[in-house]
Amino acid sequence: MKNKQFIANQISSILKEFDNGRIIEELVRSYGISRETLYIWRKQYGGMVACEMKKVKELEAENRRLKRMYANLAMELDVAKYILEKKL
Repeated sequence: MKNKQFIANQISSILKEFDNGRIIEELVRSYGISRETLYIWRKQYGGMVACEMKKVKELEAENRRLKRMYANLAMELDVAKYILEKKL
């Protein structure tokens, strides 16, 4: 099954439809998402407008990048310590 990437505006409109009383099965069928995805979006982005959702996604991406950078630096430090211990 093909993974679809929804932008913030699309997620916001889907959640608004859900909040307005549209049946879950109709949403799932029409947008090609699972019930779990809908509930996850609702938990993460419920009550937000599209611009807020975009900022949250950007912050999450930056956080992932910083965590990866920290892991790489920690690994390099461990290797450097190991090399120094062997030389002494």
